[in-house]
Amino acid sequence: MTEIPEHLRKRAEEARKKAEAESAPAGDAGGAEQTPEQSEAESRIPAHLLERSKAAKAKAAGGDAAASSGGGGGTAVATAPAAAAAVADGGPLPTGPGGHTQRLLTVVKAGSIQDVRATPLDKVHTWPHLLVVEFVAALAVTAFLLFFSIFVNAPLLELANFNETPNPSKAPWYFLGLQELLTMFHPMVAGVTIPGMGMFALILAPYTDRNPSNKPTDRKYVISLMTMFLMFWAVLVIIGSFFRGPGFNFVFPWNAGLFFEL
Repeated sequence: MTEIPEHLRKRAEEARKKAEAESAPAGDAGGAEQTPEQSEAESRIPAHLLERSKAAKAKAAGGDAAASSGGGGGTAVATAPAAAAAVADGGPLPTGPGGHTQRLLTVVKAGSIQDVRATPLDKVHTWPHLLVVEFVAALAVTAFLLFFSIFVNAPLLELANFNETPNPSKAPWYFLGLQELLTMFHPMVAGVTIPGMGMFALILAPYTDRNPSNKPTDRKYVISLMTMFLMFWAVLVIIGSFFRGPGFNFVFPWNAGLFFEL
């Protein structure tokens, strides 16, 4: 519950006492003098608000008196609700200093004017969210390499003999895609033009797609571009690894065997 400030509570108490004093009979309140607290409260309230309050009370008292005396003449005095309805129908609105029509609220609950709903952000802290995931991924890769090295034998080959060239002579697997291109195109095209165009397209990707979203459904252009790039080189590496035999000729591994070494 919102706690009411002390000065607002005192002001409300003084206003209540003043209202009770004004509603008392004229004979009882005629000789009473105004206390310093009441005069201080009146000094805090603007004069136009006091006059408006007195006029409204006088109008309400006059309407009650006219209603109690009898309505034989066929005329009725407008009461305060009727005056409010007339204002709502388009009558002139009473204004304060500077033409303002707002009311001054004594106490306003914080929940009614403040937006307490937290705005979701598409961001997380580096620690612990990101680093924990990266650490677990590093442990998984280390465990995979450990078990792979235990069960897969990868001995060193004999010393190279410059008098005997191995057949087929293949580059490491990460260069087999480039070696496969050399069998299809001129060295200038296979070694410079095609790889250069691919790298240039990847460099321009952040400038051609400025979408700030991190959702894969919103980044179809760049995801498609990267997928095509990876699949292009993956297909070339697979062909050079498993479908190239002696003389780097195209062979089927289930017919001529597998000419690939780790």
